[in-house]
Amino acid sequence: MQNDFKGIDRRTFLHRSGAIMALGAAGFNPITNQSNPSMKKALKKITIDQVDSNFEREPLIPYRFKGSAITEAWQVLAYMRSSSGMHKIGIGTQGVLWSDQNVFAAHSTNGGNALMYAMTERALQLVKGRSFTDPVSLLDELFPEVYAYGQKITGNPDLKATFALNALVSVDNAAWLLFGEENGFTKFDEMIPEAYEPGLSHRHDKVASIPSFSVGASVDDVRAAADRGHFIMKLKTGSAGTQKEMLAKDIEFLTAVHKSLGHLETPYTANGKIPYYFDANERYETKETLERFLDHAKKIGAFDQIAVIEEPFGEKNESYVGDLGVRVAADESAHTVKDALIRIEQGYQAIAVKAIAKTMSMTMKIAQASYEKGIPCFCADLTVNPILVDWNKNVAARLAPFPDMNLGLQETNGHQYYKNWDKMLSYHPMPEGSWVKTKEGVYPTDKSFYEKSGGILAPSAHYESVFAHLM
Repeated sequence: MQNDFKGIDRRTFLHRSGAIMALGAAGFNPITNQSNPSMKKALKKITIDQVDSNFEREPLIPYRFKGSAITEAWQVLAYMRSSSGMHKIGIGTQGVLWSDQNVFAAHSTNGGNALMYAMTERALQLVKGRSFTDPVSLLDELFPEVYAYGQKITGNPDLKATFALNALVSVDNAAWLLFGEENGFTKFDEMIPEAYEPGLSHRHDKVASIPSFSVGASVDDVRAAADRGHFIMKLKTGSAGTQKEMLAKDIEFLTAVHKSLGHLETPYTANGKIPYYFDANERYETKETLERFLDHAKKIGAFDQIAVIEEPFGEKNESYVGDLGVRVAADESAHTVKDALIRIEQGYQAIAVKAIAKTMSMTMKIAQASYEKGIPCFCADLTVNPILVDWNKNVAARLAPFPDMNLGLQETNGHQYYKNWDKMLSYHPMPEGSWVKTKEGVYPTDKSFYEKSGGILAPSAHYESVFAHLM
């Protein structure tokens, strides 16, 4: 079975850039995109004999990006029981607009979500009766069939790989939980395969809690977040309209942000200034348009405070960005480890990793490959539920520090957009954990966080109740 994930049409570029050699050095098979995630002890062979799925619809305050908006997020549950009688429930949040805006545009909100959910269900049916020893290899096996199925049911031969990875999050999540339980691992650290330990070797005592402000957000709201202690905020640009209209609105927003925040100070950056984190979500069609945005930043004195600009271009735009003078990060275009390495060759100097959107298995691969290339990573959100926030936090707390900062970085915006956030927080196995809530702009990832793995390995009474009929 061929397992190239995505980037088949870029193989020539991959060879030309030398990324194939980089993959090999990072411990990945460049043809199959598989790795050998060796562990510290012999692993049990786990056979799945029963599966099930369900989902809960959670309403959102409209969250605007990519020229559109989301008003609802499906929380998908994947139930997996092994032949030994152990069961686990994996959780995933669907992000149709984020993962493939063409699918989002072609269907109703429910229609797009139903397509992704059908892919999750397909993955579970493929898992039933199958045996695996580690979740990374299981994902390698599942992805090609789930992706092909997604192409078929969406009628889109160019379906983005991230759409399939997003559909696989809950399945991968359940596989990691079952893998830990079957092998007697009680902490997240014990579950990290040796091949990926270097990229997840730090232990920050705090992680920045990064709120996100959608296109058209009030600068007063951004300033209020800063007043509450947040020192870095994700600011969505790429306003709706033509490229000319978009640029004018983005420049206006940048000016207002800098006027409000530019003079503020923070102990978390080398220069003591508030860093700006812009995310254009692929809205800029040309490098020249982005350069005009940056020229304005220089004009008003904001340029040196731009820490990162995330995903300004569409994934087919192969413009070199290493000469812009700012750090440009890849997010949704870095579907797989191959795609991430291609972006690095194009001058991208950071990767936004998402264990809660692209699976923990793929995130470990990307984090390790980026580490090998000296490229910093940070965790971005998908407007996920509180439990998944802590799955992401387990990664953010272990990534190397972002340049010129002295802590891990994690975007988390669910508390801003879910209408029932407090109720969802009650589903967390350890809602009173010291690390769960933001304190003065950061999450304290203290000793208890690492000892309890942020609570992610413990069962959720609420989600267990959804499958009570199987117990």
